[in-house]
Amino acid sequence: MGLPDSCWVRAEVASLTQRNGHAYFELVEKAETGVLAAKARATCWATTYKILSAFFQEETGEPLRVGMQILIEAEVSFHAVYGLSLNIINIDPSYTIGDMARKRMDTIRRLQADGVWDLQRSYSLPTLIRRIAVISSKEAAGYEDFIHQISETAYDIHPQLFPAIVQGDQAENSIITALLQISHEAEHFDAVVIIRGGGATTDLGCFDSYELASHCAQFPLPILTGIGHTRDISVVDMIAHQPLKTPTAVAAFLIGRFRDEEEHINNLRQRLARTRERQILIRRHRIDVLRVRLEACNPERIYRRGYSLLTDPDGHIIRSTQSVHTGQRLITHLADGHIISIAE
Repeated sequence: MGLPDSCWVRAEVASLTQRNGHAYFELVEKAETGVLAAKARATCWATTYKILSAFFQEETGEPLRVGMQILIEAEVSFHAVYGLSLNIINIDPSYTIGDMARKRMDTIRRLQADGVWDLQRSYSLPTLIRRIAVISSKEAAGYEDFIHQISETAYDIHPQLFPAIVQGDQAENSIITALLQISHEAEHFDAVVIIRGGGATTDLGCFDSYELASHCAQFPLPILTGIGHTRDISVVDMIAHQPLKTPTAVAAFLIGRFRDEEEHINNLRQRLARTRERQILIRRHRIDVLRVRLEACNPERIYRRGYSLLTDPDGHIIRSTQSVHTGQRLITHLADGHIISIAE
């Protein structure tokens, strides 16, 4: 039978295995209903695969993996026993990028249509986030960096790990399972932190998936992310209450809130001390004014200026001659003593 030297083929990667550097694909085409419409085997020999896979990952930011839509150039061969097969000689990453962008936009539109797109941002994040549910791989270097940074501070921060696979084909279901575990004891936590690190910066497609993003958007606690994207921000980052670039950036954010609050309290303490000092000074000033006024009214001061005070023996002040009768005993008070006299 006559076959073309090569042709371009659009397909979904149903399976991908590698042996001795060679890559073996099963490519499929599905109808709109999801039913399998066509299937073919494809091979990419080691030398070619090394070049094409590196080129594809550099352009798309992700390695070739199961579930991707790809556009390949392949040589077609037919064997009487093994049937039709394709030998991959080229790949167009722009087709996959377009498909990834389309799926990403579909996820965003679905979340917006569901009314959950801004739900996380409507939550109130506690000023001091002490009790943290952490979703990460226990062996990830990013998790170790996060814990190290938290443990180095003297602030009262308590992270609890909920182990999960955070990259690869199993990541989506693993992270959702961890979220469900946390939801059963949500009252014990202030926030959830999803962090990733210690592996490749690619293979992050799970964070653009509708199911995971939907679970995160509707989660009853604020979610902080430190997924570590270098090229772009994921859909999960977009719907999170607080997206941050790396696990260490998340730790710095949490510690920073404690430092800001500590600084705020110190400022209040200083303002209170200054206010208290001013109040004491004002009180002292008022006392000094009263002391001056009292001193000005002191009779002894009046006597020293040459004045005297006339009273009857009972101490009543004589202010008018009409209040004095003949023979009445009077006392004149002076600075250095007093004089007793009889009125005539």
